[in-house]
Amino acid sequence: MASDGARRQFWKRSSHRLPGSIQHVYGAQHPPFDPLVHGTLIKTVPKTPTTPVKPKKVSTFQEFESNTSDAWDVGEDDDELLAMAAESLNTEVVMETANQVIQNHSRRQEQHRAPEDHICGDSERAERFSDLPSVTGSDSRLVKSVSESHTSHSTEILSDTTPLQRSQSLPYASTVPLGYGSSDDKNAPGPPALTEREVYRLEKFRQLLAGPNTDLEELRKLSWSGIPKQVRPITWKLLSGYLPANVDRREGTLRRKQKEYFAFIDQYYDSRNDEAHQDTYRQIHIDIPRMSPETLILQPKVTEIFERILFIWAIRHPASGYVQGINDLVTPFFVVFICEHIEEEVENVDVSCVPAEVLRNIEADSYWCLSKLLDGIQDNYTFAQPGIQMKVRLLEELVSRIDEQVHRHLDQHEVKYLQFAFRWMNNLLMREMPLRCTVRLWDTYQSEPEGFSHFHLYVCAAFLVRWRKEILEEKDFQELLIFLQNLPTAHWGNEEVSVLLAEAYRLKFAFADAPNHYKK
Repeated sequence: MASDGARRQFWKRSSHRLPGSIQHVYGAQHPPFDPLVHGTLIKTVPKTPTTPVKPKKVSTFQEFESNTSDAWDVGEDDDELLAMAAESLNTEVVMETANQVIQNHSRRQEQHRAPEDHICGDSERAERFSDLPSVTGSDSRLVKSVSESHTSHSTEILSDTTPLQRSQSLPYASTVPLGYGSSDDKNAPGPPALTEREVYRLEKFRQLLAGPNTDLEELRKLSWSGIPKQVRPITWKLLSGYLPANVDRREGTLRRKQKEYFAFIDQYYDSRNDEAHQDTYRQIHIDIPRMSPETLILQPKVTEIFERILFIWAIRHPASGYVQGINDLVTPFFVVFICEHIEEEVENVDVSCVPAEVLRNIEADSYWCLSKLLDGIQDNYTFAQPGIQMKVRLLEELVSRIDEQVHRHLDQHEVKYLQFAFRWMNNLLMREMPLRCTVRLWDTYQSEPEGFSHFHLYVCAAFLVRWRKEILEEKDFQELLIFLQNLPTAHWGNEEVSVLLAEAYRLKFAFADAPNHYKK
């Protein structure tokens, strides 16, 4: 058997054989963004390196390609998360609230584990952050680590025998329906009955949406901790800026925008086989079957809808055109909007049974909401993809300040952040989590002023250090890279996403200066 050193050298020499290494990315064929050449696009912030710095040379596209991973292969904490979204809170209150969210999560996990000793996975999930060290921002504000939160309240957790107010948002099962929340009876057909608290929150949403002019700031605060399925479609359309706040103008806006979209279809779609556009259309046609959930995407009607949405967007945005990864960003909008018209789980729906007029409206709405999202992150997909490269560098800097041990461990084994985090930025973590988690994550992203472009960086940092125990246990370049490209999130649900968001929000306040030099 080859030694560890020889195996490491093999992967270094054969970078094109890295697990998940990508092939050429259509629309991103240019040399990577280089600060030496494009220095005016980024403000330099002097900082003392935390790890030994190796001399670097100007990267070539071949190096960029070889370093890039494959981009294609609710409870007590609700009000606390809602409170965290209010910008008027001071830092001390925010830190205390975030800690309390994580403590409540641990308490529920402990209570679930006590009567069911055979479910060993809960213990592991509750302790994912247990080894996370304390971190301090550049302004010397101390952030209490999650491990300290668990330790300081261990007596309370073990002695707390109060019954759960509700069951976990999603059971840990091999498959969990996208549209439904918690349910005590996992075998019960259809959506579970709402708890008293869920009914109360749903009523608050409906009252807010029913007013003549929806208060979007209040809607963002209410949505930060999750949006009920029943009102998610209209809420997403409002928060994305697609629909106006005035109730009387919404119907007219919907009709006008839907008519405008299908005018684009009539004008541009027939050109998909022209020489100038056939490469774009071919790449879209290749990428769509790679998406998930396959049972939905591979239905001919859905494939046609996605092809039209992506082709029209590419034609109308020539600065970037179509880039692999944009295709994934259509799915959450389409799924959320179609759930408004179906009773069964979205993974099992037969789209051919949905009325044609309803599908036309869903298609147009998905296009415009995708356009609004991409307007805020279009530098991720323009020439040389400078947005992604900049954010990956900022993620590396942020992690080195949050958890130097994890950062040093990756550096010692020559794992580059671009090898795993490129996909995190390019696909907004959609390839790292189940679709139900992406939908919950986007509830919060659309509630944040710059959720997709700015807050996502902190979510990625919290996501990486969440796996610090597993990362530090891996002592081999190959195993580290395989783990980071295949993180075990298949059983994740709303609980895990809520904890992740709470940690990201805490990091945002502790390291608010980190992304200043890329914000416009």
